[in-house]
Amino acid sequence: MPFTFTPGPLAGLVLIEPRRFPDGRGWFQEGYKRSDFVQAGIRENFVQDNLSRSSKGTLRGLHFQKGASAQGKLVSVLAGAVWDVAVDIRPDSPTKGQWFGVELTADLPRLFYIPPGFAHGFVALQDDTLYNYKCTAEYHKASEGGIVWNDLTLAIKWPLTEVQVSDKDGVLPTWKEFWS
Repeated sequence: MPFTFTPGPLAGLVLIEPRRFPDGRGWFQEGYKRSDFVQAGIRENFVQDNLSRSSKGTLRGLHFQKGASAQGKLVSVLAGAVWDVAVDIRPDSPTKGQWFGVELTADLPRLFYIPPGFAHGFVALQDDTLYNYKCTAEYHKASEGGIVWNDLTLAIKWPLTEVQVSDKDGVLPTWKEFWS
């Protein structure tokens, strides 16, 4: 199997390391192989791919979709590096409100699977970071939601002190507002 699957500290999160095959020309790796993912317990169908390019300090998130449009995401970095964060927002989860962060880089092959029921965000650690994510549901504007990235209750430890967020992300509700 060209992938190693490691469960994350919150139920449903999975770190995935693809095997790279280097030679004198560079390297080759599989980015996704449905049969291997199904065998590892990730059975979702991915129906939309997204790609973003960010300068260092760009923070995107914390985003999610609700209801039938809730998205699972398989994320990876094609160039540069990010600090990637998933926050458990499942109402009945014993880890509700807990977060997990991991550095993803283009140099170290690693993917991160975030199932539906998590808010998700990342900050670019390098200029010209290319970030890819496969989603299990198509984007549906009426189902989108978010939590402000610097919420004091969640206390996410972002590695950069100066970040750039969109106007929209800067006014997302706090954790307490989200649950009220």
